[in-house]
Amino acid sequence: MKIGIVSDGKFGDRAYEIIRERFPTEWILAPFPQSMVVDDLELTLPDCDLYISYVRHPDVALAIIEKQKPVILGVSFGPGFLRQAKGVNENVIAPVTMCSLEDNTWVPAINEYAKVFGKPSFEVKVQDDGTLESLRVIRGSPCGSTVEASAELPGTRLSPEQLQHYGLRICHFCRAPRFGKTCDKEVAGLLHVRELIRGVTASDAATGERLRPFTEEMEKILAQKIAGG
Repeated sequence: MKIGIVSDGKFGDRAYEIIRERFPTEWILAPFPQSMVVDDLELTLPDCDLYISYVRHPDVALAIIEKQKPVILGVSFGPGFLRQAKGVNENVIAPVTMCSLEDNTWVPAINEYAKVFGKPSFEVKVQDDGTLESLRVIRGSPCGSTVEASAELPGTRLSPEQLQHYGLRICHFCRAPRFGKTCDKEVAGLLHVRELIRGVTASDAATGERLRPFTEEMEKILAQKIAGG
């Protein structure tokens, strides 16, 4: 499967470097029009099985979508735009963050991509005292933040303070805007902490139970942020 990373130069460069390690990937530079509305935009793209759009202009994004290939919107423009886009090409998705995507969509090409990149999945081993002995990233974010931040965890004792620090490290490595319409650093950090705790609980139920009060509070915050509160 060939993936095209379409960018106007601001976002997507790190995703391109990471994704091309696993899939044939092409970097495609698109224009960034200064006008709010662009009529008769002609956009020539090399043929790909899946496009990931990091363009910041909605008319350019629509030009990508009109190619009738599966599209993941790495930069989104809200639910109204998504409804418009699906009227043109139903195989378009706008994940909450690029690290929230799962391989359970109706689009085979997106599912193939999301088996490797998307919602973090971990294989962990926890010692009796709650120390994280080992961690393997099974699926991680396309910006590389999952791998980078998780490499710091083995040998640390899992506590609310350590998990909060991990979330901050995800934010540090994340390339999304701090308060993005779609990809938000804080949401990315919380999603990673949640999935790490799930991996820890699967490995050691006692540690998961010890972290339950923190987990419940974090889930409330995450739900509020995803809902826009």
